Amino acid sequence: MISFDPTEEQELIRDSVREFAASEMREIARACDEAERVPDEFLEKSWELGLANAQIPEAYGGAGLERSPITNVLVAEELAYGCAGLAAAALAPASLIHPLLDLGSEDQKKAHLPGFAGSGYRAGALALHEQHFSFELANLGTLAEPKNGEFRITGTKRMVPMGERAELFLVVARCGAREGVAGLEAFLVPADTPGVSVQREKTMGLRAAPFARVEFDDARVSAEAQLGGEAGCDVARLANLARTASLALALGQSRAVLDFAIDYARERVAFGQPIGQKQAIAFMLAEMRIELNSMRWLVWQAASQLERGNASNRETRLAQTYANREAMKIADNGVQIFGGHGFIRDYPIEMWFRNARALTVLEGVTAL
Repeated sequence: MISFDPTEEQELIRDSVREFAASEMREIARACDEAERVPDEFLEKSWELGLANAQIPEAYGGAGLERSPITNVLVAEELAYGCAGLAAAALAPASLIHPLLDLGSEDQKKAHLPGFAGSGYRAGALALHEQHFSFELANLGTLAEPKNGEFRITGTKRMVPMGERAELFLVVARCGAREGVAGLEAFLVPADTPGVSVQREKTMGLRAAPFARVEFDDARVSAEAQLGGEAGCDVARLANLARTASLALALGQSRAVLDFAIDYARERVAFGQPIGQKQAIAFMLAEMRIELNSMRWLVWQAASQLERGNASNRETRLAQTYANREAMKIADNGVQIFGGHGFIRDYPIEMWFRNARALTVLEGVTAL
């Protein structure tokens, strides 16, 4: 039989993450958003739970859980249900770890993965997004020029999660004369490399996960820094891992909006009855549920293709187009249901609206 249900192991993992999100994230989310910082205590607890690094094989010092983008979608959704900003902070190292597992050479895995399998939180980040208004992967401006057995990287990356704390960046850049995505490669660049500078970004959403602007001014790395070695790597797959992860965060964020709106509609009385009994509100909530479930199936389908080793270009694009539109619509409907309360900070709905906007325009927050 074909089953669309998670496995027993995935259910256990999801339950653990759901409990963690409820106990460790929801209560501190507003304070972290206001302060634009993530507590060290939270990062350490998330690391102990293995949210970003549990799939590092035992050979590299990790827990050795099965590499599974589908499991990671479930984890990301539950974390974002607690707080999408804190989820982005906790999962930022996965944006480097998972591409290393899938696309790195054996020497690169041996060199870097043990450092992320230790007992304390270690930040690593994917430097993908750029400052162009209409960001498009095929038109990256960051360049990696091969010269004298090394690469010289020049360009600016924006919205790099946990960039100020990252010890290692996975930088996607154009290399050589090839056009489009085929001309892109990824490079492992230590944060202390001469020519690398990091500056905090001020953002509208996901403020609990500090983002950074990272500039590369003729930053030189050895040829061994190219992800996958001389053969390079499949940057399209890397991007799809990142895109689908962001969609999973948007999914969890949308579920939080819907559940909170349902509870409010049951309790808020206007003209002698709960507003949830008003046809306009009831229809709006029903439509939000339909769109949320549709988002989930599309995101699961994209993750399933990635888990099978397929390109998932079509599935990821379909999920991205649909989920980005509907996540923003769900967030907007949530604000409308709360009315004036949707615009003040007594409720988290305005924070979720800002987070939804950030999730729908960013790429590279984390990776499955």
